[in-house]
Amino acid sequence: MRGVYSKFFTPSLWQRGVWGGAAFVAQADFFEVAGIKGKEVLGVSMKRYEIRIAGFGGQGVVTIGKIVGLAAALYDKKNAVQTQSYGPESRGGACKAEVVLSDGEIHYPKVRSADVLVALSQTAQDAYIKELKPGGLLIIDPLTVVKEPARSDIRVVKVPTAEIAYQMGNKKFQNMVALGVLCQLTGVISPEALEKAIAETVPPKTLSQNLEALKKGMAHVRE
Repeated sequence: MRGVYSKFFTPSLWQRGVWGGAAFVAQADFFEVAGIKGKEVLGVSMKRYEIRIAGFGGQGVVTIGKIVGLAAALYDKKNAVQTQSYGPESRGGACKAEVVLSDGEIHYPKVRSADVLVALSQTAQDAYIKELKPGGLLIIDPLTVVKEPARSDIRVVKVPTAEIAYQMGNKKFQNMVALGVLCQLTGVISPEALEKAIAETVPPKTLSQNLEALKKGMAHVRE
């Protein structure tokens, strides 16, 4: 069995989920409740930007997607759609999260031609590299992705996300390191928005460590 879950962060927040054949739909006036107006962030206009994060269960892939979607919609005032899928295994199974960002309406919620692929496993890279657009950005951890794709039309950035997290004392913060790298290299989500979204998502007792991991990821590719 595979699970699929989607969050539509648009002027009206739609949440749609499917699990084992059951479906639910809920709506709330997201931007109105949040008091958000306008579509500009950081002075940059965006038509459509597609992000895919993939790896295996236990790496926090889905959490990255949730945080990016929340940060974009609630704090950076963009329209965002976040979807995720995963295998039946809670840990070790393949999983992915996708986020589509836009200043306008998002008519199709899935990634069709990714601007960015964050691959935290060899299987993830091999499965989705063909759907990374020419000129796109591939972010990989060289410890788990040992064979780079045979493509010369993309940018490849290698960051030892797991090692950086391990040096912090806990490998589970690998996803926040990867999120920091994504934030720094793309600039599509502001660091301030991500920090606020992280604070709403992670347990309070781990907030400081998550924020530290985010900043370490950003610093690693800034240097």
